[in-house]
Amino acid sequence: MPLFAKKTQPKNALSTTRPFFFGRANSSAVVNERTALSQAAVLACVRVISESVASLPLHLYKFQGTGGVAATAHPLYRLLHTAPNPDMTSFVFRETLTSHLLLFGNAYAQIIRNGLGEVMALYPLQPNKMDVWRHENGEIFYTYWREKDETKAHEKQGGVTLPKREVLHIPGLSFDGLVGYSPIALAKNAIGLAISTEEFGAQFFSNSANPCGIISHPDHISDHATLREEWEKEFRGNRRNGVAILEDGMKFTPISIAPDQAQFLETRKFQLSEIARIFRVPPHMIGDLERSTFSNIEHQSIDFAKYTLGPWLTRIEQELEKSLLSPAEQAQYEIRFNIEGLLRGDYETRMRGYAIGRQNGWLSANDIRALERQNPIPFDDGGDRYLVNGNMVDLKGRSDADTQD
Repeated sequence: MPLFAKKTQPKNALSTTRPFFFGRANSSAVVNERTALSQAAVLACVRVISESVASLPLHLYKFQGTGGVAATAHPLYRLLHTAPNPDMTSFVFRETLTSHLLLFGNAYAQIIRNGLGEVMALYPLQPNKMDVWRHENGEIFYTYWREKDETKAHEKQGGVTLPKREVLHIPGLSFDGLVGYSPIALAKNAIGLAISTEEFGAQFFSNSANPCGIISHPDHISDHATLREEWEKEFRGNRRNGVAILEDGMKFTPISIAPDQAQFLETRKFQLSEIARIFRVPPHMIGDLERSTFSNIEHQSIDFAKYTLGPWLTRIEQELEKSLLSPAEQAQYEIRFNIEGLLRGDYETRMRGYAIGRQNGWLSANDIRALERQNPIPFDDGGDRYLVNGNMVDLKGRSDADTQD
């Protein structure tokens, strides 16, 4: 049974009461997984990567000859492809684990097995509640700290220790190869600056973009406190559209730096690119089209599939195989994402590639139709025939003919 009760209510808690490992950034903002996700660029990067990973088909294949066939009869196939547990779909499960990887640097899931050791279900676990430690005999254990609403009526609140075979652990980049470190923690200064910039803009415009300043008077003012209080009462906050009336030669002089002079917009644009760089996401995929063109977006998208998603997918595939397949099964099966759809070019580029393959004899009509998700042409109609241009002959045969001539 999963560690948490079925009655557990979902919560959007992204951090724990334990201190954040890397603390405060070199800015006024406190940076942790919760505050980072409230920053628009971080949210966009996490969403585009986790949703992309979750949307790719995930299959269990059995080795057959030089290739593999979908092992639909294996119990693990349905868990990976359709639903890992009764409460969520495969998409939601993989989206959750990937978002944990991007924010915390680790993703955990409890493995539920039957008496034969077969995997029956997978349940994601919050990474901020997990401690990983090694026993004196060298074995890795995981302690999951449950809160009150995650326990059943007869259970006590506290930690539950699980052996390695009962936990799917996907670590990100790490120092020791066992526990990943948080990308948010490592990039705390860049993210903190983005958060501080947003907070500054919100405060500035909440005051109707009115800067602070000095009220000067040609003569002596006896009651400074009353004058300041009346001014702020009249012209700050919600009463931002009032008309100032100055008497007796008083003059208001703003002293704050204007947002354009402080390069406010330039800073916000740069931080958008900086955060996209941290997650290795092309800027156009999070809404920054300033330097994008119709000619380079396609190639940037292919680069995203190869260099951003590729490492994450390999990391997840290998950990799934290691944790969910027995050593004997690992010699017969493999777990793979189907990323082919993301690597395809536009329609015209694909058609040119198909034409080259068709004319040179290594693609049949049905091979091409399968790649385009179309029904095959019947065998009798030549759908599986491989053709080649008639003016192409064997190089050795041509040499022999030339010698005879």
